[in-house]
Amino acid sequence: MISFDGLRLEEGRPIYLQIVLHIKRGIVSGAIADGDELPSRRILSALLGVNPNTVQKACRALEEEGLITSHAGARSFAVVTPETIAACRAELVRGGAESWARSARGLGLGLDEALELIREVWDNPKEEEQ
Repeated sequence: MISFDGLRLEEGRPIYLQIVLHIKRGIVSGAIADGDELPSRRILSALLGVNPNTVQKACRALEEEGLITSHAGARSFAVVTPETIAACRAELVRGGAESWARSARGLGLGLDEALELIREVWDNPKEEEQ
């Protein structure tokens, strides 16, 4: 059963997208494997304290992306393949990179300075990342 214990909902971002991102991060990290079952929509909505329609919207989005499949009785299972892992990883990294690049440009960094900073951080990760 896929765990949602680590999901802390944030203000200012649609809840259904936070659920989708939680699943994608789980797929990339290996915490979610092919065939893992999601809690029922009703249980998940109660667990997260959100409207069942919000959970339904997240499941619909995950189905459209091919990340889950649903069966009779609203049982849903993760669909994890090397292709889905690669696609989720690329999407998550790209989103972070776009946000960081906007921030760096806004602070007046040029491309060379930004790349040097990335190299420095890459080569010298903080202790909690090691």
